[in-house]
Amino acid sequence: MSKTEQDHGWTAVPLSHSKLLASRPEKKESQPMNVADIPLPDSPLVKAVMAYAKENLRAETFHHSMRVFYYGTYTAYTHFPTWTYSPETYLLTCLLHDIGTSAANLRATYQSFEFYGAQLALALLSSHKSPQAQSEAVAEAIIRHQDLGETGNITTVGALIQLATVFDNMGMNGELVHMGTVENVVEAWPRKGWSGCFGKTIREEIGLKPWCHTTIIEGFAEGVEGNKLMEPYE
Repeated sequence: MSKTEQDHGWTAVPLSHSKLLASRPEKKESQPMNVADIPLPDSPLVKAVMAYAKENLRAETFHHSMRVFYYGTYTAYTHFPTWTYSPETYLLTCLLHDIGTSAANLRATYQSFEFYGAQLALALLSSHKSPQAQSEAVAEAIIRHQDLGETGNITTVGALIQLATVFDNMGMNGELVHMGTVENVVEAWPRKGWSGCFGKTIREEIGLKPWCHTTIIEGFAEGVEGNKLMEPYE
């Protein structure tokens, strides 16, 4: 594997969250970390994609995307310090992972939102001359960010966005992120009633497309709406 491939997260890790967490080199107790402690990539590509995301996502979804960046970065730093991936590539994935859920995009295709969103992301990144290893890493992670399971592998970027999204959406693996960090991230990027907002989006997609990939997560809308970990911050 080339350094470029490693830098963009093309390293296989277990898809199973239980196996992934069991593989940690050291089971460390989470310590608080603030938003200010986590550098935010600021390249011209990031600026362009951030502007696109702000324009095309609801404010609630954009805030979720930013929280996912900070929770995932914290998780990698604390629990998987040996992982090699580009923070820029992970941020791009976070910014675009829910682009398929906008009202227009949900109705623009018969495809599940992750699959259509990955196509949009790939086209956008390619138009900005993002290298293939980066643009396809983002697309792969978007396609698979709801692909929860117990067998097989996933990329490091895909694993991070899975861990961070189920943490923010349903409070899963709540021990991974210190609650002091959660409070600081939520202060910077408020939830704005995210549990109800995303629960409504899940029901909307399933109503429009009863075949959609979202249906693979049993009781998903109820799990999002019943997120006890994040309830105090709604």
